[in-house]
Amino acid sequence: MARVILIVLDSFGCGEAADAPEYGDKGADTFGHIAEYCALGRCDERGRRGALFLPHLTALGLGHAAKASSGIHRLDFADNTPTGMWGYGIEESRGKDTPSGHWEIVGTPVPFKWGYFPHKIPCFPDELIQNMLKIGHLGGMLANCHASGTQVIDEFGEEHMRTGFPICYTSVDSVLQIAAHEQIFGLQRLYDLCKLTRRLCDSYNIGRVIARPFVGNTGDFHRTANRKDFAMPPPANTLLELAVTQGREVITIGKIGDIFAHRFTGTEKKGASNDEHFDILLASLPHLADCGLIFANFVDFDTEFGHRRDVSGYAACLEAFDARLPELYALLQPDDVVIFTADHGNDPTFKGTDHTREHVPILVKSTVFEPGPIGARGMADIGQFVCKYLKLPATPYGISWI
Repeated sequence: MARVILIVLDSFGCGEAADAPEYGDKGADTFGHIAEYCALGRCDERGRRGALFLPHLTALGLGHAAKASSGIHRLDFADNTPTGMWGYGIEESRGKDTPSGHWEIVGTPVPFKWGYFPHKIPCFPDELIQNMLKIGHLGGMLANCHASGTQVIDEFGEEHMRTGFPICYTSVDSVLQIAAHEQIFGLQRLYDLCKLTRRLCDSYNIGRVIARPFVGNTGDFHRTANRKDFAMPPPANTLLELAVTQGREVITIGKIGDIFAHRFTGTEKKGASNDEHFDILLASLPHLADCGLIFANFVDFDTEFGHRRDVSGYAACLEAFDARLPELYALLQPDDVVIFTADHGNDPTFKGTDHTREHVPILVKSTVFEPGPIGARGMADIGQFVCKYLKLPATPYGISWI
Protein backbone atom coordinates (compact mmCIF):
# COMPACT_ATOMS: atom_id res chain seq x y z
CA MET A 1 0.00 0.00 0.00
CA ALA A 2 1.03 3.58 -0.62
CA ARG A 3 2.93 5.57 2.01
CA VAL A 4 4.60 8.99 1.73
CA ILE A 5 7.72 10.35 3.41
CA LEU A 6 7.85 14.14 3.00
CA ILE A 7 11.25 15.58 3.91
CA VAL A 8 12.08 19.29 4.24
CA LEU A 9 15.74 20.25 4.01
CA ASP A 10 15.17 23.49 5.88
CA SER A 11 16.44 26.49 3.87
CA PHE A 12 17.90 24.52 0.92
CA GLY A 13 16.87 26.90 -1.85
CA CYS A 14 17.98 26.44 -5.46
CA GLY A 15 17.97 29.90 -7.03
CA GLU A 16 16.42 33.33 -6.62
CA ALA A 17 12.67 33.67 -7.10
CA ALA A 18 11.33 36.14 -9.66
CA ASP A 19 10.28 38.47 -6.83
CA ALA A 20 13.57 38.13 -4.91
CA PRO A 21 14.51 41.80 -5.56
CA GLU A 22 11.43 42.87 -3.58
CA TYR A 23 12.96 41.11 -0.57
CA GLY A 24 16.49 42.40 -1.13
CA ASP A 25 17.55 38.93 -2.28
CA LYS A 26 18.49 39.41 -5.91
CA GLY A 27 21.24 36.93 -6.75
CA ALA A 28 20.62 34.55 -3.84
CA ASP A 29 21.18 30.87 -4.62
CA THR A 30 21.75 28.60 -1.63
CA PHE A 31 22.62 25.38 -3.48
CA GLY A 32 24.37 27.07 -6.38
CA HIS A 33 26.67 29.22 -4.31
CA ILE A 34 27.58 26.42 -1.91
CA ALA A 35 28.51 24.25 -4.92
CA GLU A 36 30.49 27.13 -6.41
CA TYR A 37 32.42 27.82 -3.21
CA CYS A 38 33.28 24.13 -2.82
CA ALA A 39 34.50 23.93 -6.42
CA LEU A 40 36.77 26.91 -5.79
CA GLY A 41 38.26 25.28 -2.72
CA ARG A 42 36.73 27.88 -0.41
CA CYS A 43 35.08 25.19 1.74
CA ASP A 44 38.18 23.06 2.25
CA GLU A 45 38.25 23.12 6.03
CA ARG A 46 37.12 21.20 9.10
CA GLY A 47 37.56 17.81 7.47
CA ARG A 48 35.87 18.34 4.11
CA ARG A 49 37.60 19.04 0.82
CA GLY A 50 36.83 19.38 -2.86
CA ALA A 51 33.64 19.68 -4.89
CA LEU A 52 30.26 19.33 -3.23
CA PHE A 53 29.45 15.61 -3.21
CA LEU A 54 25.73 14.77 -3.14
CA PRO A 55 25.49 11.58 -5.21
CA HIS A 56 22.02 10.48 -4.09
CA LEU A 57 20.24 13.83 -4.38
CA THR A 58 22.07 14.41 -7.66
CA ALA A 59 20.88 11.03 -8.94
CA LEU A 60 17.26 12.06 -8.33
CA GLY A 61 17.73 15.24 -10.37
CA LEU A 62 18.93 17.96 -7.98
CA GLY A 63 21.23 19.50 -10.59
CA HIS A 64 18.49 19.47 -13.23
CA ALA A 65 16.05 21.14 -10.84
CA ALA A 66 18.61 23.79 -9.94
CA LYS A 67 19.49 24.43 -13.59
CA ALA A 68 15.79 24.80 -14.46
CA SER A 69 15.37 27.20 -11.55
CA SER A 70 18.43 29.41 -11.99
CA GLY A 71 19.38 28.82 -15.62
CA ILE A 72 22.92 27.98 -14.48
CA HIS A 73 24.58 24.61 -15.11
CA ARG A 74 26.44 23.84 -11.89
CA LEU A 75 29.49 21.72 -12.66
CA ASP A 76 28.44 18.13 -13.34
CA PHE A 77 25.26 18.15 -11.25
CA ALA A 78 23.00 18.14 -14.32
CA ASP A 79 25.01 15.74 -16.49
CA ASN A 80 23.17 12.59 -15.38
CA THR A 81 19.85 11.07 -16.40
CA PRO A 82 17.73 11.50 -13.25
CA THR A 83 16.26 8.45 -11.57
CA GLY A 84 13.53 10.50 -9.88
CA MET A 85 10.86 13.05 -10.68
CA TRP A 86 12.39 16.50 -10.46
CA GLY A 87 11.38 20.14 -10.62
CA TYR A 88 11.33 23.24 -8.46
CA GLY A 89 8.75 25.00 -6.32
CA ILE A 90 7.69 28.66 -6.38
CA GLU A 91 6.29 30.18 -3.20
CA GLU A 92 3.01 32.08 -3.46
CA SER A 93 2.86 33.33 0.15
CA ARG A 94 4.20 36.80 0.81
CA GLY A 95 7.17 35.97 2.95
CA LYS A 96 10.26 33.85 3.23
CA ASP A 97 9.74 32.39 6.66
CA THR A 98 9.33 28.90 8.05
CA PRO A 99 5.54 28.79 8.61
CA SER A 100 4.79 30.21 5.15
CA GLY A 101 6.92 27.61 3.41
CA HIS A 102 5.69 24.64 5.41
CA TRP A 103 2.03 25.61 5.28
CA GLU A 104 2.28 26.04 1.53
CA ILE A 105 4.01 22.67 1.11
CA VAL A 106 0.94 21.01 2.63
CA GLY A 107 -1.45 22.83 0.33
CA THR A 108 -2.39 26.02 2.17
CA PRO A 109 -0.49 29.20 1.24
CA VAL A 110 -0.67 31.96 3.84
CA PRO A 111 -3.93 33.84 3.11
CA PHE A 112 -2.86 37.10 4.77
CA LYS A 113 0.15 39.36 5.17
CA TRP A 114 2.39 38.64 8.12
CA GLY A 115 3.19 41.38 10.56
CA TYR A 116 6.80 42.45 11.00
CA PHE A 117 8.69 44.58 13.48
CA PRO A 118 10.55 47.61 12.08
CA HIS A 119 14.31 47.64 11.72
CA LYS A 120 14.94 50.24 14.41
CA ILE A 121 15.76 50.46 18.11
CA PRO A 122 13.49 49.88 19.94
CA CYS A 123 11.73 47.64 17.42
CA PHE A 124 8.78 46.40 19.49
CA PRO A 125 5.69 48.59 20.11
CA ASP A 126 5.66 50.07 23.60
CA GLU A 127 2.21 48.62 24.30
CA LEU A 128 3.47 45.12 23.51
CA ILE A 129 6.51 45.62 25.75
CA GLN A 130 4.46 46.83 28.69
CA ASN A 131 2.03 43.93 28.36
CA MET A 132 4.93 41.44 28.19
CA LEU A 133 6.46 42.90 31.34
CA LYS A 134 3.12 42.73 33.10
CA ILE A 135 2.19 39.15 32.22
CA GLY A 136 5.73 37.93 32.86
CA HIS A 137 6.16 39.83 36.14
CA LEU A 138 9.36 41.28 34.73
CA GLY A 139 11.32 44.36 35.70
CA GLY A 140 12.60 44.94 32.18
CA MET A 141 13.84 43.40 28.94
CA LEU A 142 17.07 43.55 26.96
CA ALA A 143 17.98 44.08 23.29
CA ASN A 144 14.62 45.07 21.72
CA CYS A 145 16.15 45.08 18.26
CA HIS A 146 16.85 43.10 15.08
CA ALA A 147 19.72 40.73 15.78
CA SER A 148 21.44 37.43 15.09
CA GLY A 149 20.55 34.90 17.78
CA THR A 150 24.11 33.96 18.67
CA GLN A 151 25.40 37.53 18.60
CA VAL A 152 22.60 38.91 20.75
CA ILE A 153 23.31 36.31 23.44
CA ASP A 154 27.01 37.18 23.40
CA GLU A 155 26.17 40.87 23.71
CA PHE A 156 23.47 40.73 26.37
CA GLY A 157 24.03 37.40 28.11
CA GLU A 158 26.06 38.77 31.01
CA GLU A 159 23.54 41.56 31.69
CA HIS A 160 20.72 39.01 31.48
CA MET A 161 22.38 36.89 34.17
CA ARG A 162 22.85 39.94 36.38
CA THR A 163 19.34 41.41 35.99
CA GLY A 164 17.17 38.43 35.13
CA PHE A 165 15.66 40.41 32.23
CA PRO A 166 14.94 38.29 29.13
CA ILE A 167 16.65 39.07 25.81
CA CYS A 168 14.01 39.93 23.19
CA TYR A 169 14.82 40.36 19.51
CA THR A 170 13.48 39.84 16.00
CA SER A 171 14.60 39.54 12.38
CA VAL A 172 13.22 40.20 8.90
CA ASP A 173 10.90 37.25 9.52
CA SER A 174 7.57 37.55 11.29
CA VAL A 175 8.95 36.52 14.64
CA LEU A 176 9.57 37.58 18.23
CA GLN A 177 12.36 35.62 19.89
CA ILE A 178 13.02 35.47 23.61
CA ALA A 179 16.37 34.19 24.85
CA ALA A 180 17.00 33.29 28.48
CA HIS A 181 19.46 31.23 30.51
CA GLU A 182 18.05 27.82 31.38
CA GLN A 183 19.42 27.86 34.93
CA ILE A 184 19.26 31.56 35.79
CA PHE A 185 15.84 32.34 34.26
CA GLY A 186 14.40 28.82 34.12
CA LEU A 187 13.37 26.82 31.08
CA GLN A 188 9.71 26.36 32.02
CA ARG A 189 9.45 30.04 32.94
CA LEU A 190 10.77 30.90 29.48
CA TYR A 191 8.21 28.61 27.84
CA ASP A 192 5.41 30.13 29.92
CA LEU A 193 6.48 33.66 28.97
CA CYS A 194 6.56 32.74 25.27
CA LYS A 195 3.15 31.07 25.45
CA LEU A 196 1.61 34.20 26.98
CA THR A 197 3.47 36.47 24.54
CA ARG A 198 2.08 34.37 21.66
CA ARG A 199 -1.40 35.60 22.57
CA LEU A 200 -0.21 39.21 22.69
CA CYS A 201 1.31 38.87 19.22
CA ASP A 202 -1.87 37.60 17.55
CA SER A 203 -3.17 41.13 16.98
CA TYR A 204 0.09 42.00 15.21
CA ASN A 205 -0.12 38.95 12.86
CA ILE A 206 3.27 37.72 14.09
CA GLY A 207 3.92 34.21 12.84
CA ARG A 208 6.00 32.80 15.69
CA VAL A 209 7.20 33.50 19.21
CA ILE A 210 10.33 31.42 19.75
CA ALA A 211 11.88 30.38 23.05
CA ARG A 212 15.67 30.46 22.69
CA PRO A 213 17.20 28.94 25.84
CA PHE A 214 20.95 29.02 26.37
CA VAL A 215 23.50 27.98 28.96
CA GLY A 216 27.06 28.83 29.87
CA ASN A 217 28.88 31.84 31.26
CA THR A 218 30.30 35.09 29.93
CA GLY A 219 32.39 34.41 26.84
CA ASP A 220 31.05 30.87 26.53
CA PHE A 221 27.29 31.11 26.01
CA HIS A 222 25.66 28.59 23.69
CA ARG A 223 22.09 27.81 22.76
CA THR A 224 20.62 24.45 23.71
CA ALA A 225 18.38 22.03 21.84
CA ASN A 226 15.39 23.08 23.97
CA ARG A 227 14.19 25.69 21.50
CA LYS A 228 10.42 25.80 21.24
CA ASP A 229 8.26 27.64 18.70
CA PHE A 230 4.82 29.02 19.52
CA ALA A 231 3.22 29.49 16.13
CA MET A 232 0.02 31.01 14.82
CA PRO A 233 -2.34 28.14 13.89
CA PRO A 234 -2.28 27.15 10.21
CA PRO A 235 -5.22 27.57 7.82
CA ALA A 236 -7.86 24.87 7.55
CA ASN A 237 -7.64 21.75 5.39
CA THR A 238 -3.89 21.26 5.31
CA LEU A 239 -2.61 17.91 4.11
CA LEU A 240 -2.02 17.05 7.78
CA GLU A 241 -5.61 17.84 8.76
CA LEU A 242 -7.01 15.89 5.85
CA ALA A 243 -4.86 12.86 6.66
CA VAL A 244 -5.68 12.84 10.38
CA THR A 245 -9.42 13.36 9.90
CA GLN A 246 -9.44 10.49 7.39
CA GLY A 247 -7.92 8.22 10.00
CA ARG A 248 -4.47 7.96 8.45
CA GLU A 249 -1.37 7.54 10.58
CA VAL A 250 0.69 10.73 10.66
CA ILE A 251 4.16 11.01 12.20
CA THR A 252 5.84 14.42 12.36
CA ILE A 253 9.56 14.74 13.05
CA GLY A 254 11.54 17.76 14.18
CA LYS A 255 9.88 21.13 14.56
CA ILE A 256 6.82 20.30 12.43
CA GLY A 257 4.66 20.19 15.56
CA ASP A 258 5.71 23.69 16.57
CA ILE A 259 5.25 25.09 13.05
CA PHE A 260 1.67 23.83 12.90
CA ALA A 261 0.80 24.82 16.48
CA HIS A 262 0.40 21.10 17.19
CA ARG A 263 -2.75 20.97 15.05
CA PHE A 264 -3.26 17.60 13.34
CA THR A 265 0.43 16.75 13.72
CA GLY A 266 -0.16 13.14 14.75
CA THR A 267 2.63 11.49 16.69
CA GLU A 268 5.30 14.12 17.25
CA LYS A 269 8.94 13.07 17.57
CA LYS A 270 11.83 15.45 18.06
CA GLY A 271 15.58 15.14 18.42
CA ALA A 272 18.43 17.59 18.87
CA SER A 273 20.07 17.40 15.43
CA ASN A 274 19.72 16.26 11.84
CA ASP A 275 21.35 12.95 12.70
CA GLU A 276 18.91 12.34 15.54
CA HIS A 277 15.99 13.20 13.28
CA PHE A 278 17.33 10.77 10.68
CA ASP A 279 17.56 8.07 13.35
CA ILE A 280 13.96 8.79 14.35
CA LEU A 281 12.88 8.59 10.70
CA LEU A 282 14.57 5.21 10.25
CA ALA A 283 13.06 3.87 13.46
CA SER A 284 9.56 5.09 12.53
CA LEU A 285 9.37 3.94 8.92
CA PRO A 286 9.10 0.16 9.44
CA HIS A 287 6.05 0.69 11.66
CA LEU A 288 4.26 3.29 9.52
CA ALA A 289 0.81 2.02 8.60
CA ASP A 290 -0.39 1.61 5.03
CA CYS A 291 -1.50 4.95 3.53
CA GLY A 292 0.43 6.73 6.30
CA LEU A 293 2.46 9.93 6.16
CA ILE A 294 5.78 10.95 7.71
CA PHE A 295 6.53 14.68 7.57
CA ALA A 296 10.08 15.49 8.72
CA ASN A 297 12.03 18.73 9.03
CA PHE A 298 15.83 18.76 9.05
CA VAL A 299 16.63 22.13 10.55
CA ASP A 300 20.41 22.15 11.03
CA PHE A 301 21.01 23.46 7.51
CA ASP A 302 19.17 26.63 8.46
CA THR A 303 19.88 27.24 12.14
CA GLU A 304 23.45 26.01 12.40
CA PHE A 305 24.86 27.07 9.05
CA GLY A 306 22.59 29.28 6.93
CA HIS A 307 21.91 31.94 9.53
CA ARG A 308 25.52 31.78 10.66
CA ARG A 309 26.77 32.21 7.09
CA ASP A 310 28.90 29.09 7.47
CA VAL A 311 29.34 27.86 3.89
CA SER A 312 31.71 25.01 4.73
CA GLY A 313 29.48 23.81 7.55
CA TYR A 314 26.40 23.90 5.30
CA ALA A 315 28.24 21.91 2.63
CA ALA A 316 29.38 19.29 5.14
CA CYS A 317 25.86 19.06 6.58
CA LEU A 318 24.41 18.43 3.11
CA GLU A 319 26.99 15.75 2.41
CA ALA A 320 26.29 14.04 5.75
CA PHE A 321 22.55 14.01 5.03
CA ASP A 322 23.05 12.67 1.51
CA ALA A 323 25.39 9.93 2.75
CA ARG A 324 22.63 8.53 4.98
CA LEU A 325 20.00 8.25 2.25
CA PRO A 326 20.86 4.59 1.42
CA GLU A 327 19.78 3.75 4.98
CA LEU A 328 16.37 5.24 4.22
CA TYR A 329 16.12 3.64 0.79
CA ALA A 330 16.82 0.20 2.28
CA LEU A 331 13.63 0.44 4.37
CA LEU A 332 11.27 1.54 1.59
CA GLN A 333 8.41 -0.65 0.46
CA PRO A 334 7.59 -0.91 -3.27
CA ASP A 335 4.77 1.68 -3.18
CA ASP A 336 6.50 4.19 -0.89
CA VAL A 337 7.15 7.68 -2.22
CA VAL A 338 9.83 9.96 -0.77
CA ILE A 339 9.69 13.70 -1.50
CA PHE A 340 12.64 16.01 -0.82
CA THR A 341 12.00 19.76 -0.81
CA ALA A 342 12.67 22.94 1.19
CA ASP A 343 10.69 25.81 2.69
CA HIS A 344 12.79 28.81 1.59
CA GLY A 345 16.44 29.69 1.01
CA ASN A 346 19.22 30.78 3.35
CA ASP A 347 22.22 31.43 1.14
CA PRO A 348 25.28 31.27 3.44
CA THR A 349 27.28 33.37 0.96
CA PHE A 350 24.73 36.18 1.00
CA LYS A 351 24.67 39.45 2.94
CA GLY A 352 23.02 39.59 6.34
CA THR A 353 21.93 36.58 8.39
CA ASP A 354 18.35 36.07 7.24
CA HIS A 355 16.43 33.74 4.93
CA THR A 356 16.53 34.37 1.19
CA ARG A 357 13.57 34.38 -1.21
CA GLU A 358 14.28 31.43 -3.49
CA HIS A 359 12.79 28.58 -5.43
CA VAL A 360 13.03 25.19 -3.73
CA PRO A 361 13.92 21.82 -5.26
CA ILE A 362 11.25 19.14 -5.56
CA LEU A 363 12.73 15.65 -5.90
CA VAL A 364 10.65 12.45 -5.80
CA LYS A 365 12.06 8.97 -5.27
CA SER A 366 9.60 6.30 -6.32
CA THR A 367 9.28 3.03 -8.17
CA VAL A 368 5.64 3.85 -8.89
CA PHE A 369 6.14 6.82 -11.23
CA GLU A 370 8.32 7.26 -14.26
CA PRO A 371 11.32 9.54 -13.62
CA GLY A 372 11.47 12.87 -15.41
CA PRO A 373 10.72 16.58 -15.15
CA ILE A 374 7.63 17.93 -13.41
CA GLY A 375 8.49 21.54 -14.27
CA ALA A 376 8.04 24.71 -12.24
CA ARG A 377 5.39 24.07 -9.63
CA GLY A 378 3.58 26.04 -6.97
CA MET A 379 4.80 24.79 -3.62
CA ALA A 380 1.19 23.87 -2.78
CA ASP A 381 1.33 21.33 -5.62
CA ILE A 382 3.37 19.10 -3.30
CA GLY A 383 0.50 18.72 -0.85
CA GLN A 384 -1.96 18.16 -3.66
CA PHE A 385 0.27 15.45 -5.13
CA VAL A 386 0.43 13.66 -1.78
CA CYS A 387 -3.36 13.89 -1.36
CA LYS A 388 -3.94 12.38 -4.77
CA TYR A 389 -1.45 9.57 -4.23
CA LEU A 390 -2.83 8.70 -0.79
CA LYS A 391 -6.43 9.07 -2.02
CA LEU A 392 -7.23 11.89 0.38
CA PRO A 393 -9.61 14.80 -0.23
CA ALA A 394 -7.98 17.65 -2.12
CA THR A 395 -6.22 20.55 -0.38
CA PRO A 396 -7.63 24.05 -1.08
CA TYR A 397 -4.73 25.01 -3.35
CA GLY A 398 -2.28 23.34 -5.68
CA ILE A 399 -2.37 21.15 -8.77
CA SER A 400 -0.98 17.63 -8.60
CA TRP A 401 1.48 16.59 -11.32
CA ILE A 402 -0.13 13.14 -11.51
